[in-house]
Parts: sequence; structure tokens; C-alpha cells
Amino acid sequence: MSELQVTIENIKAAQVRLQGVAVHTPCLKNIRLSERFNAQIFLKREDLQVVRSYKIRGAYNFITSCQPEELSNGVVCASAGNHAQGVAFACAHLGIHGKIFMPSTTPMQKVNQVKMFGKQYVEVILVGDTFDDSSKEAIAYCTAHQMKFVHPFDHPRTIEGQATVAIEILEDVKEPIDYVFIAVGGGGLASGVSTWFKTFSPHTKIIGVEPLGAPSMKEALNQQHVVTLDYIDKFVDGAAVKRVGNYTFEICKETLTDMILVPEGKVCSTIIKLYNEEAIVVEPAGALSIAALDFYKDKIEGKNVVCIVGGSNNDLGRMNEIKERSLIYEGLQHYFIINFPQRAGALRQFLDEVLGPNDDIVRFEYTKKSQKENGPALVGIELNSPDDYTPLLKRMDQFNINYTIVNDDPVLFGFVI
Repeated sequence: MSELQVTIENIKAAQVRLQGVAVHTPCLKNIRLSERFNAQIFLKREDLQVVRSYKIRGAYNFITSCQPEELSNGVVCASAGNHAQGVAFACAHLGIHGKIFMPSTTPMQKVNQVKMFGKQYVEVILVGDTFDDSSKEAIAYCTAHQMKFVHPFDHPRTIEGQATVAIEILEDVKEPIDYVFIAVGGGGLASGVSTWFKTFSPHTKIIGVEPLGAPSMKEALNQQHVVTLDYIDKFVDGAAVKRVGNYTFEICKETLTDMILVPEGKVCSTIIKLYNEEAIVVEPAGALSIAALDFYKDKIEGKNVVCIVGGSNNDLGRMNEIKERSLIYEGLQHYFIINFPQRAGALRQFLDEVLGPNDDIVRFEYTKKSQKENGPALVGIELNSPDDYTPLLKRMDQFNINYTIVNDDPVLFGFVI
């Protein structure tokens, strides 16, 4: 690590640079969540930024901290979406050309937003399956063309820009803050916010939150050094990285009180609840901090809690998957491979005698096999309550139904669902 350091003075300077660019977003008490957890729950609404995430803070602060000669050939960044939008906005605002590398799996909503914010100043290059893949390509391109790489999290100037979120929280929440919940991808936001709180509100416990399928900071803290994960679940794309930053790890290991993992299905349930109950649209990474509250409900009772809502760049095309993941996590949707006897009336018997009165078939795929006694069908069943699952299995056993539970087999589930 170089001599560059994250400092309080530099965070204050970042706040000045961001005036008129980043919005001072509200930190509002949420009545429904406060009642649910018997606590004072405040939501820091970074989803209301002009680029709909906090990432504009770090990107703009980084670029405006550079010397003009460093930017003469333009800038390069790698991002799963939100940092890219911040860089694109900064490029158009400052008249700087940029190349933006994004995973080929990035939701098109985010790609289109990058192009919209960057206008003629940016070119989007889709490459690789993960942020880490895109980052390697971006750094190689940057070196070959002598351009400036704008790191999404692992640079003091990026971290200091993100830290301005903490300044606003402490300005707006008058009560002593007991807990702050922060989504962790590469760790830039967590590093910045925790640095500020360590100085100005040291009693506050900072809780980092990662998706269960991408526990890169959790693993780094467990092993006491940065690690590269072999595989990650990319669903929570804004917080799914194989490797956290060196700067961010060094800061987080000193400033985070705890790191917790939240299942992707729980994130989906939180997205749906926020939309249905609060009319708040968030992306998966934006829901992480709120989804984590259930795992800390005993500790936060009676406390003042801030959840940073990091972003709202969600693609409506993902909503069916979000709903399905939520139902599966809540124990309401189950998939089976059922070998039906190839005789007339077999399916009707299943419907009349096996399905409960409130059970609903949501998926059915069957092809009749010639010269065979049985034919397999993929059957998806949605229940009214998780308590209906055990009686369903008992009825299938009672009527000698030959079935395989797809939900219990990760390989099979990933193949057929």
C-alpha cells in the first residue's frame, strides 16, 4: 500500500468538492420499520442521488482530485453499474472522455443509464461475467493507453468521497446513533463511513452486510488478509465482488463491529416489502442493510439505527426472478420432479388427492414418454403458508408419489429453475 491515506481533512475537502453535484440526501425515520423492530430506524436515502446511488460521491471526488495532466488521455473504470454511472456523470459534467468496462451480465437498465449520463463522453465496453473480470480488462486497457483508472472502492480519494455520507447522517440525526448498517461490496462506503464515525461518534457500532453468496469481506476478516473467492453468486450485483480492496480491508478490520451475511432470498423479500409497503424501489444491494435488521432484531431493540439505502438502479425485467427467490426463501414455493404413471387420470388424482385446498401449481412441464410406465414432470407448487409444506409431503408419501425435491439439490435446482 502506498503512502496515500484516508484522512478526516480530506473527507472535509471531498464534501466541498461535491457541493452542487451530490445531493444531501435525507435520513428519515421509517415508522413501519421502527414499529416492527421496536427501535428508531432511520433510512439514509442514497437511492435519491441524481445517479440513484452514493457512488457519484467517490467517483466525482476521485476525478476532481486528479491533476489536469493525469486526465489528459481520459479515464477508465470498471463497475457492475453504479460506479459506472457516477463516473459517466462526472465525465459529462467535467468534459472528460471515459471508457467504462462493465460485466456482460450487467442489467441493461444500468448500461442504458451509464450511456445516458455519459452522453458523447463515454464508451461502454461489456466484457467478462463478473466485476472482477471487467476490472482486469479495464486495468489492462488503462495501462496500454496511459489513461487514469478510477477505482470503484480501493483508493483513498474514492473512500473519502463515500465518507461524506457519514457527515450528512450525523448532521441530520439528532439522537445518539447506536448502529449503522452498511452494504459491503468492495468496501469503499463501509471504509469511509466507519472512518468518520470512529472520530465523531466512536460509540456507534458499524455493521457490514454482504450477500451470502459473495462473502469476500467476511472471508478476508476471518483469514486476516484479503482473499479471492473462487465463485460468487452475482445476483446482488452491486455488492458481489470476488475480492475486496487492500485499503478497504485495512480500514474495515479496525472499524467494523461485525460482518453479517444475508441470503439472497431475504434480500428479495425486502425489495418486495419496501415496494409494497413504502413505495420505495431499491436494487438488491440497496436492500441489504434493511434485510440485515431481522438478523440483529434482539440487539437493536430500543436503539437508534441507521440503514444506508445505497441505490435504486433495479431492472424491472428482474422482478419475476426477485419474486421467485423471495417465495422460495419464505418457504412458499417448492419444485419437485414427479414421476407420474403414464395412465389416464394420474394427474387428476394428484390434483384432487395430493394438493391442498390452498396449494397452487405455478409451473408444470411434462412430456409423455413412449414405451415407459412412468413419465417425469417438473412441478412448481406455491403454498399459502410455510406450514403447508410438511402436510403436502405427507400426502405425497401417503399416495406413493415418486418425487424428488428440487429445492434441496443445489445442482439440480440450478439446472431446472
